[in-house]
Amino acid sequence: MIFSQIWAQFFGFTEMRILMLGMDAAGKTSILYRLKLGEEVEPIPTLGFNVETLHRGNLRLIVWDIGGQEQLRKIWTFYCHGTNGLIFVVDSSDHQRIKLLKDEVEKMLQREELAKAVLLFFANKQDVANAMSVEEIIQKLDLEKLCSNRTWFVQSSVATTGDGLFEGLDWLTRTLGESDGVARCT
Repeated sequence: MIFSQIWAQFFGFTEMRILMLGMDAAGKTSILYRLKLGEEVEPIPTLGFNVETLHRGNLRLIVWDIGGQEQLRKIWTFYCHGTNGLIFVVDSSDHQRIKLLKDEVEKMLQREELAKAVLLFFANKQDVANAMSVEEIIQKLDLEKLCSNRTWFVQSSVATTGDGLFEGLDWLTRTLGESDGVARCT
């Protein structure tokens, strides 16, 4: 963190490491490239990871989009070191795997390396019939309990149109910019 502060003083930006996680087909890569390019890209299953740099204000976000297939979820923890923020992408239409996602979120939040990470949840695919609302997702993931000592926020989104994505990213960058190591819940 000290290096980032010195770097920002001379070059005008602070670098932050962000992990983007979620189940396969939740829309992680679509969100990443919509934020990076401002347009929809043809979705392709991520068979490893994608890394992109996003610039917002004086923050330079290095975003690691890690695949969500079962075999790749086992290695999520290898990407934790130095992480300032976590973006969990929730497929709001995936009622069958919401409990499995809750278990994965809980595992990640037990990692000591992530104790001070800011958490953004994108409640994605809000345009799909029968999608869970933000309130339902908060309840089903038990976020008020899981995140009781953390700074977190849930943003409804639609990756294909971009709805909600920049609002969520703005919250994340504003929160990271204000971060003083004190955990807060939102």
